[in-house]
Amino acid sequence: MSSDYEIKAKQLPPEDGGGYLAWVPDLPGCMSDGDTLVEAVASVRLAIDEWIAEAVRLNRAVPAPTHKRAAH
Repeated sequence: MSSDYEIKAKQLPPEDGGGYLAWVPDLPGCMSDGDTLVEAVASVRLAIDEWIAEAVRLNRAVPAPTHKRAAH
């Protein structure tokens, strides 16, 4: 399911610690970071699954993806 959500990412400036920040616009607060873009995206994919699991546990709605990722 995590692959259905659009992931956005940006490089952080050195004064903010460097590395990359990745987030999921459809899931408020769902974000992660990493030293590389690949690490940040892999980490946020795990965060998506955790975000959804916690929403289900709390009996909260899980937003549907608004932008489906393009298949690679």
